Amino acid sequence: MKNFNILTLCLLLSTSAFAGTGKYSENSDRAVWLSALDRIAEPLLTNLARGELRENMPVESMNKDIEGRKTCTYLEALGRTMMGISAWLELGADDTPEGQLRQKYIDLSIQAITHAVNPESPDYMNFNRGTQPLVDAAFLVHGLLRARTQIWDRLDKTTQQRVIAELKSSRVIKPYNSNWLFFSAMVETALKELSGEWEFETVRHAIDSFDKWYKGDGWYGDGEQFHLDYYNSFVIHPMLFEILDVCRKNGIETSISFDVETARYARYAEEQERLISPEGTYPVVGRSLAYRFGAFYALSDVAYRKLLPEQVKPAQVRCALTTLIDRQINAPGTFNPQGWLRAGLAGYQPSIGETYISTGSLYLCTAVFIALGLPESDPFWSDPAADWTNKKAWSGLDLDCDRALEK
Repeated sequence: MKNFNILTLCLLLSTSAFAGTGKYSENSDRAVWLSALDRIAEPLLTNLARGELRENMPVESMNKDIEGRKTCTYLEALGRTMMGISAWLELGADDTPEGQLRQKYIDLSIQAITHAVNPESPDYMNFNRGTQPLVDAAFLVHGLLRARTQIWDRLDKTTQQRVIAELKSSRVIKPYNSNWLFFSAMVETALKELSGEWEFETVRHAIDSFDKWYKGDGWYGDGEQFHLDYYNSFVIHPMLFEILDVCRKNGIETSISFDVETARYARYAEEQERLISPEGTYPVVGRSLAYRFGAFYALSDVAYRKLLPEQVKPAQVRCALTTLIDRQINAPGTFNPQGWLRAGLAGYQPSIGETYISTGSLYLCTAVFIALGLPESDPFWSDPAADWTNKKAWSGLDLDCDRALEK
């Protein structure tokens, strides 16, 4: 009996990494996501809202030029985090514990952005020196488009004007002939939405290029070559879909139609769901693995947009992603003692961080939280738990055949 009790206790501890997460939500899966979001975003946005980010955020990188990384790492941290939490923020505040948490982060985000574009702030950020700022200007404005009501509309007019000026200043950075084309295109798309003006040829060039680089079955090349990595998820599909949606709203025809990209995006997300093992692991392939569960940005975004194929149920996506998030967030060494992210896939693995990655880069992991933009009442969160494809397959359950997308 004694051995049984010890075993039971060990099992409970191993499966209850977020004990007490009822303070976030009565929905246990949503509580895991919210607890992870809070743990990641709180040190960053609290410090930036006080104008103390540059003073307190450590900057680690495999790049020996740490001072060079400091010129861009702070915008990386802000842009990526805002992109990841934006859909959730747009739900607004309410009287629930989660609603009050959203109010906290809405307030922090507004203060943080205000500091980021204020030339008098110690945390004024670089939008135009070097090349990296283009990337994170794009992530930042993708977040602002998703949180249009709760964040953009609540910024004071001076801050809005400063944001627009900084976005325009990033035009001096010429993108590489790769997924970077979407960073320039995303900035222009946001300028269209937020100011009414854009340089559309930049947008057209990105779309036309990726029309030529489509490889089939939902996958685009990152440039002319195909790379087996997660950049179709990190950048290509989410930004392409957003850009095409804005083009569609403005009556602009494009070489990749909105409907074609919708089908490709849904298929890619279906494939992503099949990459998650029964244990919440996934293939360790390609670069930028230090972005952790941000690799499943596309799957979360497709669920958020309600574009999942009929055979992929929202609950199975929720359960797969919850298992994955829970596993990675709790790996020893994921955070330093002060709560800042450290490079790695499963804990602290500094060699996974390529030379273009520094502490701020790691916050792209927040991209997985997009589906928190669905309210707790949505079937994604409220449907009973369901096994995902790999969990069903490796337990011996019958499965439908997987079929490629023929366009």
